Amino acid sequence: MAVFAPKTIFLFHAFILLAHYYDQTCPQAERIILQAVYNASMHDPKVPARILRMFFHDCFIRGCDASLLLDSTAGNQAEKDGPPNISVRSFYVIDDAKTKLEAACPHTVSCADIVGIAAKDVVIMSGGPFWNVLKGRKDGGVSKANETINLPAPTINVSQLIQSFAKRGLGVKDLVALSGGHTLGFSHCSSFESRLRNFSSVHDVDPTMNNEFAQNLRNKCPKPNRDTTAGELLDSTSSTFDNNYYKQLVAGKGVFGSDQALFSDYRTRWIVESFAKDQSVFFKEFAASMVNLGNVGVIEDGEVRLNCLVVN
Repeated sequence: MAVFAPKTIFLFHAFILLAHYYDQTCPQAERIILQAVYNASMHDPKVPARILRMFFHDCFIRGCDASLLLDSTAGNQAEKDGPPNISVRSFYVIDDAKTKLEAACPHTVSCADIVGIAAKDVVIMSGGPFWNVLKGRKDGGVSKANETINLPAPTINVSQLIQSFAKRGLGVKDLVALSGGHTLGFSHCSSFESRLRNFSSVHDVDPTMNNEFAQNLRNKCPKPNRDTTAGELLDSTSSTFDNNYYKQLVAGKGVFGSDQALFSDYRTRWIVESFAKDQSVFFKEFAASMVNLGNVGVIEDGEVRLNCLVVN
């Protein structure tokens, strides 16, 4: 029989309390957010991937406190203007939901909770699993561009990834499951072209990469490359949330070095293989890991911003 540590029991009770956080104060909150996300996704198919990435990039810096949404000011360069976040888009979707929520139930639903709920919505809309988003996060007031250096780069190895996730209380299984969010992703050439030419003193191309796939990417990302939009889908079924991403890693067709490394390292390879073999296992673990990620750095003494772009 499993023995739960006191902390685990606490989190379980917190789940019971916080899953229904807005039931009395703003019962229509989730419906309003879903509508905003759905409308935007109908007009722009890139919205789901962008919202999912937004949630990850927000939670990974100061915890899930919507600090990524804050605009820079004259005296401060904010997270959204840090190099890894320049390509984070679709903030307008969160702003749209916030405007409607302020009209329906003023000063009640935090921007941090909107991002968390929207991330769940885009996964479900794309064919992925459901999970209960724990609610009650408050919005943070600090956002610094230089802290975005702590986001995992697409070039780092598994030891660095494990360390980065561990600092946020996330385990190896969380790392591999959350990397599966790349099933909805796209990357520009700049994030992976170091794998295609002059990779090392011994290999011109990253030897963990499938040869045919590498040649295909070299054609898409020539040197010099004048097409700033050139790149590659991180998963060949990129508008569907599925386990194809892991199948590609098994075949040596991971786009990022950090993704392919998950299959090359004995600590993560077995998890990649289990997710590639059984999509339902991946879905179950992804849902659990999204709850874990949503618990990172939750603040209770923050505010509920009236406008997600500025502190009150």
